[in-house]
Amino acid sequence: MKKAILKLADGSEYEGLSFGYEKSVAGELVFYTAMTGYPESLTDPSYKGQILIPTYPMIGNYGVPGDEKTNGVSNFYESDKIQCSALVISNYSERYSHWDSKKSLGDWLKEWQVPGICGIDTRALTKKLREYGSMSGKIIFDNEDIPFYDPNQDNLVAMVSTKDITTYGSGKYKVLMVDCGMKNNILRCLLKHDVTIKRVPWNYDFINEDYDGLFISNGPGDPAKCTETVEHIKKALKEDRPIMGICLGNQLLALAAGATTYKLKYGHRSHNQPVLIPGTHRCFITSQNHGYAIDDKTIPSDWETMFINLNDGTNEGIRHKEKPFFSTQFHPEASSGPVDTESLFAEFFNNMVKYKNR
Repeated sequence: MKKAILKLADGSEYEGLSFGYEKSVAGELVFYTAMTGYPESLTDPSYKGQILIPTYPMIGNYGVPGDEKTNGVSNFYESDKIQCSALVISNYSERYSHWDSKKSLGDWLKEWQVPGICGIDTRALTKKLREYGSMSGKIIFDNEDIPFYDPNQDNLVAMVSTKDITTYGSGKYKVLMVDCGMKNNILRCLLKHDVTIKRVPWNYDFINEDYDGLFISNGPGDPAKCTETVEHIKKALKEDRPIMGICLGNQLLALAAGATTYKLKYGHRSHNQPVLIPGTHRCFITSQNHGYAIDDKTIPSDWETMFINLNDGTNEGIRHKEKPFFSTQFHPEASSGPVDTESLFAEFFNNMVKYKNR
């Protein structure tokens, strides 16, 4: 294994060994605390531009699955490639065993030319990020120094969104899917219902489209960069057609409604985030991956907070008080993670049924 150096913006350095592709890269260092699900996480477009640090010590022990598809959607991956800039772990398991594994994690990283380094004290690294917040970092090979890079300065959504218009399913109810960096499991969950999904780019003007429900997907980066999407959503809010959003979609819906967003210190990236319905004792365990949040104090009076995070009190969703509009900051489709809240897709579908049959 070749040596590599992880350099942080605060000047600290960590020496590790390469098990992936060997090239120098830079990005935003973020950690996630899930124990499983690295194939799903690495292919999640929300990690675009980021160097991913799992806190679980051993990674790679169950390998990587194949890329079989159903209804044109990958059975296991959340997009068509690895999206993060690099992977930093403590212990790499060269030997892997799983009934569906087809290759090793290291070979998969090399296939997509993504660096992976091990032998890093990820406990110390995570403690640093929890104290100082997410920061820029870079992985250096052969003393080939490169500049630091803050992906939040770019419109990452434009990089990961689909460039084409694609249709899935043949159901009665028409869903207009605004792809801001969509996870495939959103499609899988929606296709369990009687729907036809039209997937369009992030900046597509959909206001004159024939649809029964508008869906705004997850995605990477600063929601303030998606000004075109927000303007289109503002027009949709003047109508009564149902709307659902997830993660970035939650933030974009809030911006269109008139609220503001802000960057969290180190974000929420895990399978174990508890959220509560305000005014009740109903709590759900959720999968999350985001670095920004809605400022609750700026939510307009005709909207309300739908969920709150029990760890830090941040907003986890909004709902219109009269119209069938709602969104969640967490991922009800999970993949990977708990499926406590998958019923929200059924709520969105039922809203479409009521709208179409009113």
